[in-house]
Amino acid sequence: MADYGHDLVFGTFLTPSAEAPDRVVELAQLTEQVGLDLASIQDHPYQARFLDTWTLLSVIAARTTRLRVTPNVVNLPLRPPAVLAKSVASLDLLTGGRVELGLGSGAFWDGIAALGGRRLTPAQAVDALAEAIGVIRALWAPSGSVRIAGEYYGVQGAHAGPAPAHHVGIWLGAYKKRMLALTGRLADGWLPSSPYAGPDQLPGMNAAIDAAAEEAGRDPRDIRRLYNIGGRFAPRGTGFLTGPAGMWAEQLAELTLDQGMSGYVVMGDDPDVVRRFAAEVVPAVNELVDAERARRAATPPQPDRPSVEAGWAPTGSDAAGREAARSQGPGSAADRAAPRTGSVPAGLGITPTPDDGVRRSDVRLWDETTRPAGPVPDRNRTYTASERASGQHLIDVHDQLRAELETVRDLVEQVADSLTDPGAARSAINAMTLRQNNWTLGTYCESYCRVVTTHHTLEDQALFPRLRRADAGLVPVVDRLAEEHLVIHDVLERVDRALVGLVTDEKGIDEVRAAVDLLSDTLLSHLSYEERELVEPLARFGLA
Repeated sequence: MADYGHDLVFGTFLTPSAEAPDRVVELAQLTEQVGLDLASIQDHPYQARFLDTWTLLSVIAARTTRLRVTPNVVNLPLRPPAVLAKSVASLDLLTGGRVELGLGSGAFWDGIAALGGRRLTPAQAVDALAEAIGVIRALWAPSGSVRIAGEYYGVQGAHAGPAPAHHVGIWLGAYKKRMLALTGRLADGWLPSSPYAGPDQLPGMNAAIDAAAEEAGRDPRDIRRLYNIGGRFAPRGTGFLTGPAGMWAEQLAELTLDQGMSGYVVMGDDPDVVRRFAAEVVPAVNELVDAERARRAATPPQPDRPSVEAGWAPTGSDAAGREAARSQGPGSAADRAAPRTGSVPAGLGITPTPDDGVRRSDVRLWDETTRPAGPVPDRNRTYTASERASGQHLIDVHDQLRAELETVRDLVEQVADSLTDPGAARSAINAMTLRQNNWTLGTYCESYCRVVTTHHTLEDQALFPRLRRADAGLVPVVDRLAEEHLVIHDVLERVDRALVGLVTDEKGIDEVRAAVDLLSDTLLSHLSYEERELVEPLARFGLA
């Protein structure tokens, strides 16, 4: 999968509760006020506690000025497509082009039948949806006579029009094989929900859409990929979209850059979540995606820096050689600087993770004794709870990377010793932050490499420039950290190449081990140095 290059869209997915009709309108207005793009409403006409979705969308559109609106998604069996086409075009004209159409084949057939709708089998529902898309698009023509001999939604000489104010996107809520194929053939967009299609399932579903698009002579890039997401903000990361806002941003940016997702619609009716999503997550996702897209477009020559290839010297191919290399311990003073003490005031109440000095590889890609130190902080300064949280955030993110690095190492050893049980490995990986559809070592390591790179990109493009502006004394530290990011990027590339080699050569496990050893040495050393130098400035300037 790849980035399809679409502009990013962010919105809310609101419950049309009839118990508090004003509240849902106010949440939609808040969606606009905080700068999000889209408000969407679920459509369940048989639910007695819900307002009618199309009426509610019309009121929301009338009480906002730029907000786009869409049903998420229309229950087609209870909304005949010919009338639906007229409703969509009318509201789009009245709002100046602010309507999109999320469309579904139907669900909860007992409720549909209770309201007089036709009960369909899953296969019939997909066929009916395909007919409906043809009817809707035909009736959106500015004029003409429409005749469609359909089994479910035939149209006999209906007058087309009015045409919408803009090209209204038809976004399908699709999960199963035939619905995904229909999305690839006919739709403008795909709109799944994370509770029903977790991030581990997206690659396979996207591939099915792309294959159907290509078979139909379409470019897969013409299909926008949106995602209804549910999550929880928390001090520490424990899973997909459960953790700090920065972790949300990294995970969503990864979905855009690697899976082609380009619209994120946050589910729920908590105004604080809406505000935080807009203020903390959306800007960071945009920064990450813009920076990586610019990097990929420019593909600049690599700057002059320590070379992984030039210094590459795996530490022995047998267990004895590896054990000897690991037993060498911290090494000489030239290899590593003694931990600098007292760099974080006791009053800060935050403890950076120290470098334990353990090195698994013989390769040294930088001289730790040359690392610059930032200005000595004021020992008498006091810090607020908010400032402490700002400094702690960096450690929280790093702890997640440390924990998952241990998982990578453990998987390497399980594969090497032929001890890996596929079911157990998959269960363990699915519980982690960056789940993947495949339990294999290679897939998980690739995902881990991407999240490390994304985290460093966020720092390089957003955090480091702010620190340089905030305190000139931090410039040498920030510059050194940025240089180390480039070195670590090369190490990650080495891990990836070793994993590719492992596919065709079982003896390549030693290359993988050596690559992961070097990744452990460089990454853990770097994270400790970064925390030692930055947790206090982050608390002081509130930049985390």
